[in-house]
Amino acid sequence: MTHAFRVDLRGIVDLLSHHLYATPRVYVRELLQNAVDAITARRLAEPDAPGDIWFEPAERTGDGTLRITDTGIGLTEEQVHELLATIGRSSKRDDLGFARHEFLGQFGIGLLSCFLVADEIRVRTRTGDGPTVEWVGRADGSYETTVAADGNGRAAQGTTVTLVPRRGEEHWLRERTVTELVALYGSMLPVAVRVGDTVLTSGPAPWDTNRAESASARAGRLAAYAQQAFGFTPLDVIELAAPEAGLRGVAFVLPTPSNPAVRVAHRVYLKQMLLSEGIEGLLPEWAFFVRCVVDTTELRPTASREALYDDSLLEQVRQTLADQLRGWLAGLGASDPRRLHEFLRIHHLGVKALALHDDETLRLVYQWWPFETNVGALTLAEFAERYGLVRYSASVDEFRQMASVSAAQNVPLVNAGYVYEAELVSRLGEALPDVAVEPLTPADLALRLDTLEPDAAAAVEPFIATAQRILDRQGVRVVVRRFDPPSVPALYLLDGDAALQLDLRRGREQSTDVFEAVFDAFIAGHEDNRPQLVFNHRNPLARQAMSTGDEELAGYAVEGLFTQALLLARQPLTPAATAAMNQSLLGLLSRAMGAGR
Repeated sequence: MTHAFRVDLRGIVDLLSHHLYATPRVYVRELLQNAVDAITARRLAEPDAPGDIWFEPAERTGDGTLRITDTGIGLTEEQVHELLATIGRSSKRDDLGFARHEFLGQFGIGLLSCFLVADEIRVRTRTGDGPTVEWVGRADGSYETTVAADGNGRAAQGTTVTLVPRRGEEHWLRERTVTELVALYGSMLPVAVRVGDTVLTSGPAPWDTNRAESASARAGRLAAYAQQAFGFTPLDVIELAAPEAGLRGVAFVLPTPSNPAVRVAHRVYLKQMLLSEGIEGLLPEWAFFVRCVVDTTELRPTASREALYDDSLLEQVRQTLADQLRGWLAGLGASDPRRLHEFLRIHHLGVKALALHDDETLRLVYQWWPFETNVGALTLAEFAERYGLVRYSASVDEFRQMASVSAAQNVPLVNAGYVYEAELVSRLGEALPDVAVEPLTPADLALRLDTLEPDAAAAVEPFIATAQRILDRQGVRVVVRRFDPPSVPALYLLDGDAALQLDLRRGREQSTDVFEAVFDAFIAGHEDNRPQLVFNHRNPLARQAMSTGDEELAGYAVEGLFTQALLLARQPLTPAATAAMNQSLLGLLSRAMGAGR
């Protein structure tokens, strides 16, 4: 046996009016939408029909209610039963259920948003030559309909909606609040909207062109709009258009750095009425350096009208707008390098994020963005032109370890350890085949340092054995090389793989018996992959430590030079390293003050 669903109207009203919408203020937007659609429907048959919407707040009605009147098409008694009392039923769909293009609303639930602020909704409506119909709906899901007598004269065609406030929500129906909300949602509507005696529609969109207006005047007007709408004066304004979605608008470039982890929200209008100030997903994630205000005729809102429906059209629009932002960046490099430098200084993270998958933007970064190098700040283009090979470090810590020593070895090095930079530099070979790129790690640098002659190597073997025994507890491998500058007595080199193994060994030392086998499995086969402490045979102090013949003094020197090398490499001092530093300092002080061995 087939049964029909039973619906708890009170529960449906509560669900839609309290959980679908994010804030009670949307009730004004939904009332405006219904009024505009009613006027649009009437003008399809009567192009010269009046188009007026009038809000009368609680102070004007005198009884605490809010009235909104429109000169739209109105409803018959049959339509009142069919549309107002049927949740999800809308006159704005065709016979097959598809949305009709000319209307703002599509879902047949907008009136329910009024229950956010009202316990009772009264609708008085008349269409054509028909009678005036009155409908009263209540938050408990009940309603009643009557056909009213028009008295001495027939009521004007159109609809009046009256909201009876919910206890505690009376402030939503007062003139100040209603005026603010009507100005927010309806300022660009193509019909006259009044609150009391004040007309709040301001005419064309701020991005509309005016032939009599100069470029500087237009820029000033748009900057003033950004200040009023978003609270900042933009660094620049980018024109946006996506004909496939009937979209036009502008993007305002933020004058201060933005957080790439925070999704950017935009102001979106649908057929000139504000959908929301917090629409996400209109632009790709990398475009977090702009705030947009746009109007569209084709993009679809969700039922709550708080977001855009993420379909193939929105994806196409997102790509179109992304292309326009990329074109603006490329054009800025050609027309105004000074402004491009200023933009990159503020928003380099967003540009780098785009350059990860866009070759044109990567070329712009290559040409204009200065990188830190061990020979001064240079763009990658300048570095490649001067040195031929773009040799880079993928870690800030590794760059700091190697910078001075690699410079002394005539090995220019780029610091690509900041966000996105290593990936960008490694991609240069794909986007610019003429540019040679090569990573450099501390292990690679160690291979470039000069080895000792056989006699000198044999002479320092006892020192290496002593130093290795002392530093085994630090997890360090001791090496002696000759390198510049001679002022550096010892160099601590730690690459990514060695750092991982060092962390694993420290974890094993601190782990319980249960996890020792797990750490051993990762460490096995990598026992020699340790940080290196490279003593410089060209440094007088290091050579003195190697040839002192006093094993205790040599031990103090090894521990002291080890901790100094750690500090120069900006590495944290572990408890073991701190103990070595203290032992070295106290031992050397004791020997210096004649306390003996």
